[in-house]
Amino acid sequence: MVALPSDLAAQGNIGKGCALVVTNRVASVIAERLAAAGFRLGAPVFVRIFKKEGELEIWLERRNGQFTLFKAYKICNFSGELGPKQKEGDDQSPEGFYFVTPASLNPWSRYHLSFNLGYPNRYDRLHARTGSALMVHGDCVSIGCYPMGETEIEEIYTIVEAALRGGQPFFRVHAFPFRMTEANMSNHAVSVWKDFWLNLKQGYDHFETLRRPPNVSVDLKRKLSTFEPS
Repeated sequence: MVALPSDLAAQGNIGKGCALVVTNRVASVIAERLAAAGFRLGAPVFVRIFKKEGELEIWLERRNGQFTLFKAYKICNFSGELGPKQKEGDDQSPEGFYFVTPASLNPWSRYHLSFNLGYPNRYDRLHARTGSALMVHGDCVSIGCYPMGETEIEEIYTIVEAALRGGQPFFRVHAFPFRMTEANMSNHAVSVWKDFWLNLKQGYDHFETLRRPPNVSVDLKRKLSTFEPS
């Protein structure tokens, strides 16, 4: 399994900074929206990002252990092209499997609110990829981050913070170049990133089938592997 960071048990930045003001203002409204859709604020959360489609999805866990889509948000902007981030300053947004702990929340962000994706992860480091502070944040500017509008980030941040506050030790963020359908894979079959994307597709297919995000490890060949139920 992927080793979890040592600060996993820490409360990190839950309930601090700007988030205190935002939560007091919007949490009850968001809780009502969730309840109307059959969800509860504080349920475990899973996030998927699709570059080409420009969407960030929030999925919430049901009592049967499966995740159901709550809402898809439009990503305001992103820099670079399809393909993973490789080095500091390339303006690329990450692609891969990440997880966010309470310490990764940033309620003092100059982009209103944000959370750190955790790039580079172990896979990135094994492939000598560099870069830091790759975020999902408010505002509409990007140099490798995934920016959302101010209203959108307030809702997203409130939901993910509530999940962490409710006992979820971390939430997963899976970032893809596009929806990994057979048609889309065929359309990008000549890309230099074909093999990497085929590897990502294993995790995508796992979730599409089981509606639970997989645990992912990295094998001795530096490939993503062992897509096991979480």
